Amino acid sequence: MRLGGVLRCRSVIKQQYVPQHKPVLNDDIKRLEEFLLSRPNILVLTGAGISTESGIPDYRSAGVGLYARTNHKPIQHSEFLKSDAVRKRYWARNFVGWPNFSATQPNATHYALARFERELRIQAVVTQNVDRLHSKAGTKNIVELHGSGYVVKCLDCDYRIERHEFQNILTSMNPAFSDAPDMIRPDGDVEIPAEYIENFKIPTCPQCDGNLKPEIVFFGDCVPRERLDAIAKMIYTSDGLLVLGSSLLVFSGYRIVLQTKDLKLPVAIVNIGETRADHLADIKISAKCGDVLPKLFDYRPTT
Repeated sequence: MRLGGVLRCRSVIKQQYVPQHKPVLNDDIKRLEEFLLSRPNILVLTGAGISTESGIPDYRSAGVGLYARTNHKPIQHSEFLKSDAVRKRYWARNFVGWPNFSATQPNATHYALARFERELRIQAVVTQNVDRLHSKAGTKNIVELHGSGYVVKCLDCDYRIERHEFQNILTSMNPAFSDAPDMIRPDGDVEIPAEYIENFKIPTCPQCDGNLKPEIVFFGDCVPRERLDAIAKMIYTSDGLLVLGSSLLVFSGYRIVLQTKDLKLPVAIVNIGETRADHLADIKISAKCGDVLPKLFDYRPTT
């Protein structure tokens, strides 16, 4: 296959997780640009909808989200704490999927936000995503609301290890998973035989022998208080909020909108389909973020 065909194929694969959407209107781009120009200290909140264009599926999008395509359900914090079997299943799936997940690259929206930060058009990015794509794109001032998949921590002490290094440890402990790439389905989900999961070995903490967990806020867990306080201060010193690619159904994200409106600050939302905060938005654009953000401020990339 020629290079052009390969690039087109990769583009199709990345776009398979983007919900159906209409083309963005030029008037909407102009409205959002004027909104940002008048508020150079805007805070940005991003959700899974900006990473779907990089090939990472979200949970809830109609027809293409994980809930619609597979029987995969998000891990519950309480189940992870209580059940050795749940921890084995989680880490086995995570182990198989990690090479693809960690190799994912930012898309035009991530790069646009990094540019806006350099040009002093935004204050910071608060992201609900755990994929580190904002960092890969070059954004510096980031708060990872739900943590990061790139760090593993002990549940009982202060031990931490980088996820790439942890992958090497898992590889050495589970030689039977040498055929792990074959367990990734064409839709990107992971299919692991039950006997593999039952025999999957997970190291304990080398400091205290406790259980290890990714530094991610699982469903049912709480965002650390200091992180919430830091975000509240950022909202207070901002002049508005821009929400990108989030349905805001998770309260930790919706709360940021409520805090912004409590301060009588404006909110703009760009998202395919409805969100929980549409009734609070001063501007709502139902479009793909990648069709909007890169076109702001008359930007033309160099060739």
